[in-house]
Amino acid sequence: MHCLIVFTSRNETLYLAKLLLANGFRAGIVNTPKDAGIACGISVKVEERNLPNVKMLLQSKPFRSFAGIYRVNSNGNRYSYEKLV
Repeated sequence: MHCLIVFTSRNETLYLAKLLLANGFRAGIVNTPKDAGIACGISVKVEERNLPNVKMLLQSKPFRSFAGIYRVNSNGNRYSYEKLV
């Protein structure tokens, strides 16, 4: 299962992805699904098992545009988004 880390700033989205990769975590930049109804156009995609490390990085830097962490739930071809933080 994976999660989306959402910001209202594209720069901060890219910065978090860079930090995660530099610290040895798998992360990707994905288009934020419009049906999720959340924030800017891109998000950081991470595996849910890495959330404790993601949260530590989020707390270690002054991310002003952080908008939340969403779990992506899949049911066949349909997706739903559950806000975790």
